[in-house]
Amino acid sequence: MDLAVSLIRREAGAIDAVAGGETAGIPFAAWISERMALPMLYVRKQPKGFGRNAQIEGNLKEGARVILVEDLTTDGGSKVNFVNALRKAGAVVTHTFVIFHYGIFAASTQTLESLGVKLLALATWRDVVAVAEQEKFFDAAQLAAIKSYVENPENWRPAG
Repeated sequence: MDLAVSLIRREAGAIDAVAGGETAGIPFAAWISERMALPMLYVRKQPKGFGRNAQIEGNLKEGARVILVEDLTTDGGSKVNFVNALRKAGAVVTHTFVIFHYGIFAASTQTLESLGVKLLALATWRDVVAVAEQEKFFDAAQLAAIKSYVENPENWRPAG
């Protein structure tokens, strides 16, 4: 979480609150908000359907600069719903942070860029492959297959 906070401070600048996306983003948002001494929000995928019909829990002030936190992203699709809900409630959202970004599907960054949101991540599949290669976790054929997939996942087919 210290690495996450360092990345967020360096790339996102000043923020007023940390929002965790339902459900896996919540613990990471809690740890990050604690380290940054900032309020934490919880964003549901949909309004809860009763009571105040809230989609966001926590004290969100109009115009607050909020970073959305989740565990991972593949194509960025789930972030759209969360970002739109936060913005509808009055937040300014320009960054989202994930622990792991697949980083192999162009749609993930394109989807977020179309919303004016920059994706921050601690690691991607390319990072994992680099470590696997450096540490010699796989033989040459296995590593070649993994690299082939990471470079072109949409068209990848196993050898044989």
